[in-house]
Amino acid sequence: MKAKDTKKYKITKIDCANCAAKIEGSLQQLEGVDYASFDFANQILHLQADDLCKVEAQIKLIEPEAELSPLQHSSPQTLSVPTPINWLSLETLALFSAVVLFGSQLMLENRFHALNIVPLEFILAFAAYLLAGWNVIAGAFKTIRRGLFFDENVLMVIATCGAFAIHAYAEAIGVMIFFKIGELLQERAVNNSRRSIRGLLAARPNTALLKTPFGLQEVAPEKVQVDNIILVKPGEKIPLDGHVIDGSSQVDNSALTGESIPVTVNVGDSVLAGAIATTGALTIQVSRPFEDSSIAKVMELVENATARKARTEKFITTFARYYTPAVVVIAACVALLPPLFFAAPFDVWIYRALVMLVISCPCALVVSIPLGYFAGIGRASRRGILIKGSNYIDALTAVKTVVFDKTGTLTRGVFKVREIIPNGTWSEQEILEFAAAAEFHSNHPIALSISQAFSDKGGKLDEQKISGHTDYSGQGVSVEYGQYSVLVGNDRILQSNSIPHTKLEFDTTVVHVVIDDTYGGYITIGDELKSDTVEAIEKLRKLGVDHISMLTGDTAKIASKIAKQLQLDSYYAGLLPEDKVEKFEWLSQATVDGAKTVFVGDGINDAPVLARSDIGVAMGGLGSDAAIETADVVLMTDSPLKLAEAISIAKKTRRIVWQNIILAFGVKAVFLTMGAFGLASMWEAVFADVGTALLAVANSSRILKD
Repeated sequence: MKAKDTKKYKITKIDCANCAAKIEGSLQQLEGVDYASFDFANQILHLQADDLCKVEAQIKLIEPEAELSPLQHSSPQTLSVPTPINWLSLETLALFSAVVLFGSQLMLENRFHALNIVPLEFILAFAAYLLAGWNVIAGAFKTIRRGLFFDENVLMVIATCGAFAIHAYAEAIGVMIFFKIGELLQERAVNNSRRSIRGLLAARPNTALLKTPFGLQEVAPEKVQVDNIILVKPGEKIPLDGHVIDGSSQVDNSALTGESIPVTVNVGDSVLAGAIATTGALTIQVSRPFEDSSIAKVMELVENATARKARTEKFITTFARYYTPAVVVIAACVALLPPLFFAAPFDVWIYRALVMLVISCPCALVVSIPLGYFAGIGRASRRGILIKGSNYIDALTAVKTVVFDKTGTLTRGVFKVREIIPNGTWSEQEILEFAAAAEFHSNHPIALSISQAFSDKGGKLDEQKISGHTDYSGQGVSVEYGQYSVLVGNDRILQSNSIPHTKLEFDTTVVHVVIDDTYGGYITIGDELKSDTVEAIEKLRKLGVDHISMLTGDTAKIASKIAKQLQLDSYYAGLLPEDKVEKFEWLSQATVDGAKTVFVGDGINDAPVLARSDIGVAMGGLGSDAAIETADVVLMTDSPLKLAEAISIAKKTRRIVWQNIILAFGVKAVFLTMGAFGLASMWEAVFADVGTALLAVANSSRILKD
């Protein structure tokens, strides 16, 4: 399914994670719905369906209060901060009153019995119960009326009414009160986590200062058009992509790249939305509308990422669907079978069953697991690492093989002409001119270095003389330059055209120049490793990567030199783009079962290999639409260290997710067992249920911390 076919909707007034999971599951089974994924952390529904009315009706069936509305691309509502709890609302005031009545009932309980006015005790207890749980009771009846029974409200009402039936008034009220307090605390904890995550992503500019004939006007970035002029004052966020036409400033790109070192921009330099002009005012001519800006693409990617769910999330959603009914059936057996078959007292075994019902909601799992993955994606994006789905977080934790393209990933990709060696007929400047003419229409780093060298030597090309440009993928180019036919490229293109020449073995890139089918000379071009490449390789080793390889179109001598410097496990040189796919597939097949293989490239020239890999990583995605479209993970800077950081964040996220799973499963298993054997009370069960959910949410928030 293509992303463009998927529409996004905001679903509000859903605070129950289990209800959210039920909505997602029911929509996935609804006729006419091709795809449905509900992101509870953001309250966004990703949907592909024919009939929206049918979808809305299904949502209302499960959660009548829920409201569905279309979500505009990167709109303020997408990134809105969750509404804080109103502690003076009718619900909280009623709960406070219930606590007061409950306290009075406990203090007067013995006196009620001494004076034999038990009915008054019941009235006081029931009043406290209604004050605490009136909305739970109302919700339970609405659910039952819709033919649904395995709902946390229904289960809580059954459990507390059962406690009343066996005259356990204090426990009935206490369980309802602590259930409601737990709901409020859980809502607050989830909101705080959402707020923290969105704080990491709060790079979206809300206004732009537009220059008009009538002066400066503050407008929404969406209303600014291409070629409009905007002003950014010191300390303000740049609202749209563009280039500077006046002013100079230090620019902080950390919201996009995760790197806090500012960059100086002057007239003519490009700037990106989301960056901050820290030291000076900038006048900017807008180059792209807001919806196509860098920050909008980043935000959209992060929003969409939660729709691609990890297998763990899918398992928890499926598990939650069957867990509650299973516990209810077991509780019914506990309540009925011992009294019926072994003449055991009904009240004892009913109480044990009620304890099991209290612990039967899987909220700790369905709240904390999606929140944990969302926190991981948010944390990574704040560090300039865009992970396109929770599934890729899980995949990154299983990486055992990393395959790098050489140019622009391990090396700087900033080539420089070192030597120009003519073959006798032409001068150095003429050989350089022919090469620059041939590479005029190319944006390859090698081509740019030749053009730059020609310009630095005072050369100027006559564009009218260049025609008939032909690109030979992985080999070179040919053009007609005035009266000359020019062929420029590597050994392979010379062999294809039967041009006699001496095969050269250098540890630099060699570009041969042929004029009118006669060898004219060659140019050597050097590249160098990035400053942090060695450290990146070392960190990948420490993170458990067993095999690191390099694919390159360069000569074996160049590849060998770099492989030795980095202590790579393998390298493959002289490869055409199609050869890289073949070699990568061979490396992938050599990995052990369950292990993942990563390919790291520039995201532009490596699309076939990126598509074939378990995880395709595009490096240097800042400002590159192609990189964002092609890869599964986008590193917004050119630093290979970001790959190691991505794996580290993924491992931390998965570790915390599994801590939550073990915590929730463990606590529930213990209390279900203790409840069945009469070793736990309803008080303890509700404390365990609420406490586990709160601990799991708090634990998920640790992902956001360094």
